[in-house]
Amino acid sequence: MAVRLPPMHALRAFDAAARERSLTRAAEALNVTHGAISHQIKALEADLGVRLTQRAGRGIRLTIEGERFASRVRAAFGELAAAVHEITAGANPRLLRVSVVPSFAARWLLPRMGSFPAACPDVDLDVRSSMSNVDFDRDDADVAIRYGNGDWPRVTAEHLLDDRFFPVCSPRILGARKPQAPADLARFTLLRSDDEPWKPWFEAAGLDWPEPSRGPIFNDSSLMLQAAAEGQGVALARGSLLGNDVRNGVLVRLFDVTAPAPRKFWLVYPQRMADSPKLATFRLWLHNEIAANGQGAPPASPRARKRRSGRGGAAARER
Repeated sequence: MAVRLPPMHALRAFDAAARERSLTRAAEALNVTHGAISHQIKALEADLGVRLTQRAGRGIRLTIEGERFASRVRAAFGELAAAVHEITAGANPRLLRVSVVPSFAARWLLPRMGSFPAACPDVDLDVRSSMSNVDFDRDDADVAIRYGNGDWPRVTAEHLLDDRFFPVCSPRILGARKPQAPADLARFTLLRSDDEPWKPWFEAAGLDWPEPSRGPIFNDSSLMLQAAAEGQGVALARGSLLGNDVRNGVLVRLFDVTAPAPRKFWLVYPQRMADSPKLATFRLWLHNEIAANGQGAPPASPRARKRRSGRGGAAARER
């Protein structure tokens, strides 16, 4: 008698919840609602006749059966991903699939993409913008660019780019109110981002101010900069994401005070890509573009790469 397999979307929901130990984070990873994840897992449990998850505080934990099933599902998705990678790599050996966080994709990578075909004629980039974790055993990606500490498990992470914070705003909100000193920012709306606190910049500017608790907050840095360009307030910008906005007068930098970003940009990839000529070409192009803007460190040598043991691996989520 043939076994009826559960729907793929239910298995995906369970796999994400098992990895994240949270229905909310699983929903964010799959870009669906919390309710959709909960419904799919309940339907899966009903189909299997087994309880897979239990509530644990604000998250979930897996039952014994759930742990066993999650391990098998994860392995199955890994095999599927490997099969997809093998067949697509053979069909188009020039293709390099790159996962990039939306802010870096929109404000750093895409404005520079015009130079890529001429500089790298043997590589076709497939750019995927995503805020979700990248699991190279499961997801359709060869390499990722991520912002974080570079200590993700089971991947190689090469340092690409440091960053610094400083305030910017639209020139049209200044007028006679233009701040002359950092303390004058008390008169302005401060735009906020989930991962870019103002407190370190306040300290660098000599201000004993708490982290702002009011004002618009954004989960994507590029959206925050767009809001600043529209005159909605003062944003704490990452230098890497400004593009030509200051040079073109879209945004105005306020003060000469900067604060170093606690995290960096990294080129992240699984062990299977370590000797890929396509990756080597893409890496060199990235470092040339970074150096052309006076932002970069020299290309990482094989000896300088950070290696992690094990298969696949996940890169960090970042805005």
